[in-house]
Amino acid sequence: MRTNICLFLFAILSSAFACKNSGPKQDEEQKPTLSIETADFGQTQEGPAKLYTLKNENGMEVVITNYGGIITRLLAPDKDGEFTDVVLGFDNLEDYQKDHPYFGAIIGRYGNRIAKGKFTIDGQEYTLAANNGPNALHGGPTGFHKRLWEAKETEREGYVGLELSRVSEDMEEGYPGNLSATVRYLLNNDNELLIEYEATADEPTIVNLTNHTYFNLKGAGKEDILGHILMVDADYFTPVDSTLIPTGELRPVEGTPFDFNTPTPIGERINAEDEQLTFGLGYDHNFVLDREGPGLELAATVREPTTGRFLEVLTTEPGLQFYSGNFLDGTNIGKYAVQYDYRSGFCLETQHYPDSPNQPDFPSTVLRPGETYASRTVYRFSVKP
Repeated sequence: MRTNICLFLFAILSSAFACKNSGPKQDEEQKPTLSIETADFGQTQEGPAKLYTLKNENGMEVVITNYGGIITRLLAPDKDGEFTDVVLGFDNLEDYQKDHPYFGAIIGRYGNRIAKGKFTIDGQEYTLAANNGPNALHGGPTGFHKRLWEAKETEREGYVGLELSRVSEDMEEGYPGNLSATVRYLLNNDNELLIEYEATADEPTIVNLTNHTYFNLKGAGKEDILGHILMVDADYFTPVDSTLIPTGELRPVEGTPFDFNTPTPIGERINAEDEQLTFGLGYDHNFVLDREGPGLELAATVREPTTGRFLEVLTTEPGLQFYSGNFLDGTNIGKYAVQYDYRSGFCLETQHYPDSPNQPDFPSTVLRPGETYASRTVYRFSVKP
């Protein structure tokens, strides 16, 4: 009897020990809720390019290449739980290295337009390439969107991330000073893509970094975006001349086709008789955001009624360029062999205002030695049927 009791107790202890040690083994086999994967993407003149895929536990994916810091793919859920790629771009590196309308790219040193490609700092005039009619646009022909960035995985509680960095040398594309730039893409389980921009310089220069992703919440390039319902939290916008350079005026949106304070379909007034819409061939304008402080604040929302996809844009920036894809003309054949036709994508570029270096009443974009340029933007995806 005593022997049987001992054997019984031994069996219980053995079972408990096995259960105790099975826990960690199971945990080790569980996949992490946030992850990053790396793949080859091809060769550039500056070296090999890579693709980095950020994933969260919900199934959202953001794919980025260190060539141009381009967001090449973004999977977001619809009202039925189906994930679709909602950003325009290409399947291969070769097409990104050709001329294209800045699909998904980091824009720098200066996002948007500078009048006649000229600006002055401390009495010294600098001349940039005129690559958009008479004006400079998006950092020049070989701006940040055409450069290979150093890449490394970055860790932060609740996020999986990619950090990109490069030094833009003195007088690169005509800009003074050596500029050290860092851009971080960070994804969390709330379906938020956080983009952080930082820069320092060893001489006075100008900086206005942004991202130029084209969205279509129906799916990348599927049909036009005119039925998307847009809200922009702005009481003013900056009207432009015929070359799309701001006049310096801050014009009220009330009573104009530029009033998106109440959610409105993009196409509802896009063809209205309005000089500003004629100049831009639609919307291609900077909105003066209503801000209460320096932190992240809601700037815009977009809802696509047929899929229920809902995008919120939060930023620390004072401005937002809303571009309705007016110059897409079907010449770009994108991912999945989709032809990117007129107004098949829209951009919401968080920024300082266009031509700020030549507009003394606009928020300054001058960066001096000892200062740090810092900007943050969040693209948050959800469903709102």
